[in-house]
Amino acid sequence: MLTYKSLIKKGALLAVTAGLIFSASAQESPKEEDFFKIAKVPAPEGTLLEVGGLTMLPNGSLGVATRRGDVFVVENPTASRPYFRKFASGLHEILGLHYEEGSFYAVQRGELTRLRDMDSDGKADWYETVAAWPLSAHYHEYSFGPKLAPDNTFIVTTNVAFGDQEWWRGESRVPYRGWTLKIHRDGKIEPFATGMRSPAGPGILNGEVFYTENQGDYMASGGLWHLEKGDFSGHPAGLAWSQTPGSPITMTTEQFNAVVDPMKIKDENGRFIKPENVQDDNFITLYEAKKSLPAIKLPAVWLPHGIHGISNSEPLVIPENYWGPFAGQILIGDQGQSKIMRVMLEKVNEVYQGASIDFRSGFQSGVLRMAFAADQSLFVGETNRGWGSAGDANEGLQRLVWNRQIPFEIRNVKAMPDGFEFEFTHPVDKKSASAPESYLVNSFTYKYFPVYGSPPVKNQNHEIKGIEVSEDGLKVRIALDQVHQYHVHRLSLIGVREAGTYHELVHTDAYYTLNEIPSGTKMAIKAPEPKTVVTSETKTATGATKPLAAQPKPAAKPATAIPSETEIKALLAKNTCTACHAPDKKQVGPGFNEIAKRGYTAEKMVELIYNPKPENWPDYATPMPPMPQVPKEEALKIARWINSLK
Repeated sequence: MLTYKSLIKKGALLAVTAGLIFSASAQESPKEEDFFKIAKVPAPEGTLLEVGGLTMLPNGSLGVATRRGDVFVVENPTASRPYFRKFASGLHEILGLHYEEGSFYAVQRGELTRLRDMDSDGKADWYETVAAWPLSAHYHEYSFGPKLAPDNTFIVTTNVAFGDQEWWRGESRVPYRGWTLKIHRDGKIEPFATGMRSPAGPGILNGEVFYTENQGDYMASGGLWHLEKGDFSGHPAGLAWSQTPGSPITMTTEQFNAVVDPMKIKDENGRFIKPENVQDDNFITLYEAKKSLPAIKLPAVWLPHGIHGISNSEPLVIPENYWGPFAGQILIGDQGQSKIMRVMLEKVNEVYQGASIDFRSGFQSGVLRMAFAADQSLFVGETNRGWGSAGDANEGLQRLVWNRQIPFEIRNVKAMPDGFEFEFTHPVDKKSASAPESYLVNSFTYKYFPVYGSPPVKNQNHEIKGIEVSEDGLKVRIALDQVHQYHVHRLSLIGVREAGTYHELVHTDAYYTLNEIPSGTKMAIKAPEPKTVVTSETKTATGATKPLAAQPKPAAKPATAIPSETEIKALLAKNTCTACHAPDKKQVGPGFNEIAKRGYTAEKMVELIYNPKPENWPDYATPMPPMPQVPKEEALKIARWINSLK
């Protein structure tokens, strides 16, 4: 079996192979698709695989559950013509599947169900309710799991309902909505943690409970949370049941509101005010709230909305000896952007934190579930009905196959007392890695408030104060002017190149969530070289000074000017517009060119940004949430640019 170290030793052979595959041109850097190929798993004609669950069987077959309530066993799933056998049907929107000892365990909307084939005819004939929990019949009350915990219990997570549809606020209308639950083998339901809004990705990662969250009210962005019994991860709806017998949560709704009230989100009659009327400068962060509410559990890793997904789903550990340098790291799928990210975790002061980085995009539909096969390929289960996705297929089952070649990537990121350390999969070109201009670093955090999502706030650019490159070229440490605890640090290695080939990194940007700053020795910073100072005077030939000619100031742009390409790209990225919209094609929402055809004035378009009307776009399943956080001046620039596409 090939390991990462053995592959490194075969570098010369790989370099020759790469030369045959990638072109001889050193300028053209390989892309993610040159290393990880997406292959379709053909399903029987007429079978719509809106995949909600995947699980591998000991014999190499693949269990597939669908949102339509079916369970299939796929025999020889890695073959060119796999065989699909329907094992069960008639269940209610399965969003998770587990197999053990001849039985499938499926999570329906309101129960964990055991499916057994009692007469060995290849079909389930025994449907057994292991445990059931209440439903209010609201459409948003999804349930996810099960994941097998080390103590042999099952982990299940539950969605909240929505209250006022216009304002998109979550409600826990019946017990244990917005909770993580432990289901014992005898059917006992043990409340484990709350604070969930839409926890689409429960996972047992290296023996511990984690889950992925989706952006929404009180959830500034998606993220990966580590959960311990009694944790509260941020959304208040589930606190309605915190005083129920058996609850491990001590925080009450009243205690939560005592911290939230200063945000002025209610009027004098105690009613929530509209999102657009929440003052932009009147907010706290999740970290500031934790000072008054210590039970709040911070995310291990924020997944910046619109950058690393918009609807984060399954987290999955890459097994040891799989995928070379990435073994042991975590993959996280995203339903909305139809892609997979890679996450690197570390513990600092007993707190999980780490970095996220893009890994593979381009799947045909929304990535919801993943499962590794014995041949190291990754099965990817997909769906987009009702949720929307960048991939325009309604369903799908695909495989991600590694070609055993190692891409030039950031392998790992670690926090340092004064900055960060990067480890690479190949040695870096030392000249490029030693240049401060090869790096761009900025940090930001998010608002913690009931409006749907948050823009990045408290943004700050950081200066590179020092750089150290290891002798073997596999590690680089950077020291910054300062690091910000509780902030996400965007680490962009735009100028770092690979030794020998001078290829750029396949993915240049990592986003590190700095919950704790480690102790240790800071980098010794060398004094900078003296710089030539440019003044308003210059020397004449005789040594006298004379003023420099006054330079004319650039003319100010008119208020109605259409933003430049550079400016509009920055605006669209900052306000996460590109998370759901593309310039000229349907994505989660309509293309910008289609919006332009509607003929809205710029002012009307801004009004619709703040108060969307989903009825205007009936062909799109995912309604746009209100975006009151977009500054009006920026919204007008975006609107004028969209109208220029007519």
